[in-house]
Amino acid sequence: MADGGAPGGVLRLRGREFGPGRHAVMAVVNRTPDSFYDAGATFAFDAALAAADAAVRAGADIVDVGGVQAGRGAPVPVAEEVRRTAPFVAELRDRHPDLVISVDTWRAEVARACAEAGADLLNDTWAGADPDLARVAAEHGTGLVCSHTGGLAPRTATHRAAYADVLADVAATVTGLAERAVALGVRPDGVLVDPTHDFGKNTHHSLEVTRRLGELVAVGRPVLVAASNKHFIGETLDLPVTERRAGTLAVLAVAALEGAAVFRVHDPAAARAALDAVAGLTSAAGPGGPM
Repeated sequence: MADGGAPGGVLRLRGREFGPGRHAVMAVVNRTPDSFYDAGATFAFDAALAAADAAVRAGADIVDVGGVQAGRGAPVPVAEEVRRTAPFVAELRDRHPDLVISVDTWRAEVARACAEAGADLLNDTWAGADPDLARVAAEHGTGLVCSHTGGLAPRTATHRAAYADVLADVAATVTGLAERAVALGVRPDGVLVDPTHDFGKNTHHSLEVTRRLGELVAVGRPVLVAASNKHFIGETLDLPVTERRAGTLAVLAVAALEGAAVFRVHDPAAARAALDAVAGLTSAAGPGGPM
């Protein structure tokens, strides 16, 4: 079991604690012109700030800033990714001193610039593709997300993914990355793991990971679930990306019941309400007190 604890572990960022029973909403703000979900609605600096402010008002605990679309698209040089993210992080830090700020990047150079600008968490969705990113987290005292892509390179699509046991592969990969990060000096209570739905996985794999998420929680690290509006939800329910809200909330509820700690979402208000409902409905105390 991971340092510090209970199944699922405790995540500590900017003086706050998240873990089992303390669900953290991570709101997505994409400073990209080609996001699969919003098609560039928050690419402009002011639009992104407005979205971040709205997310905080809606109850988001973390804002995750991205400067490169996860999927295939036009190449984005390092300097351009830094331009899209680091100044925005600095402004967000000034506006919301207590907000936990995350940056979605797999590049160490971008991570360093954003950490210097005030980021608290480096969300590496590409499973340590740049081995120096963990070193940046250690040097700057930030948290780090360790993810699973089944060996997929950044910004490439899944093709004929196959696993003898997808959850076992996920657990082994993220545990190895987490242990390496801690050995490099990343704070043990700043490391969380992400099974990374749809990355290096087909719909069957993502559903299997969702159903068995409790097995990953039992490894002992706080678990991040980033399933909002993803392809596996759309394919399962036969719905386009604009109509996956109910499916997303259903996955969040399942993941919360399985013990996930952090939930990366496009609709923080709906996620906050759903996760608070899960917490209330599963609490040992009912409306009249202890049961």
